[in-house]
Amino acid sequence: MNLLDFVCTDAIVPDLKPAGKEDAIAQLVASLKNSGKLPGDEESAIVAAVLKREELGSTGIGNGVAVPHTKHPAVDRLTATVGLVHEGIDFASLDGEPVYIMILLVSPPENTRDHLRALETVSRHLKNDTFCNFLKQAQTAEEVVELLREADEGRIS
Repeated sequence: MNLLDFVCTDAIVPDLKPAGKEDAIAQLVASLKNSGKLPGDEESAIVAAVLKREELGSTGIGNGVAVPHTKHPAVDRLTATVGLVHEGIDFASLDGEPVYIMILLVSPPENTRDHLRALETVSRHLKNDTFCNFLKQAQTAEEVVELLREADEGRIS
């Protein structure tokens, strides 16, 4: 599975300026809604589902990265977006450091296999310090898309 198989490029937010963790999640869900990937009447329910998942343990996995995710019946296929917070935000990360890169995943409840494969794909790429450093420096959605493409093609090592 490749990143561009499920990341909605129209929903990428290269300059998130959230007031905090909840606001960052809400902005990313809104970007998916605005790109037509989520039904508008389900936006608050999806935000609530992601925040409920965060209560189980932060998805701030360290190295400036968070992967908030949920399963929700409002979607019929796995979808995701990327948000960059250049100033960093407190995400209650495992390493206690600020988060700069967020990848939000939403998938249908019955599609556990693809959800887990997507999480594995995201985690594998985000363990690559070079990839993360390039992402943190990206200023436009186009630059983010190109980095995702290069990661999918194995050109970032």
